Amino acid sequence: VIRIATKKRSLYNVDISKAGKQKRTYKGITYDSLTEMQFMKEVIEPKLASGEITKFERQVTYVLQDGFAMTNGEKILPIKYVSDYDVWYSDGTFIVYDIKGQPDSVSLLKRKLFRHRYPDINLVFICRNLKHGGWIPYDELKKMKALEKKNKK
Repeated sequence: VIRIATKKRSLYNVDISKAGKQKRTYKGITYDSLTEMQFMKEVIEPKLASGEITKFERQVTYVLQDGFAMTNGEKILPIKYVSDYDVWYSDGTFIVYDIKGQPDSVSLLKRKLFRHRYPDINLVFICRNLKHGGWIPYDELKKMKALEKKNKK
């Protein structure tokens, strides 16, 4: 019998093996993804050091829709969103970052719910794309890719 070793993967295709967790661990913190860890190294830490960022928090939970009970007594749990980073800048700006490779339909729906429930909070889906200059908001990246596709024709 020949066995082929396969990596343990989460529902979101993240390597959850011991080696995978070690790769995503930085300064004693295990991040949900390598990209989330890179954001800490490449954006948060340098801007904290320069004073541009004054404070940040990870994994903050926001309630998008409260739980409720159906008329038959069935309890429906609340819909929640957990941010990757909540960041306060020295100029008073507050941004909630969600680190994305490619947002799925659930992420996009939760973003709509978040914007409805918290209209005064800026939620930014941010992607790491070296071809387009590193860290770039998803909406801008989407426009750039669409323009590239159009220009290829």
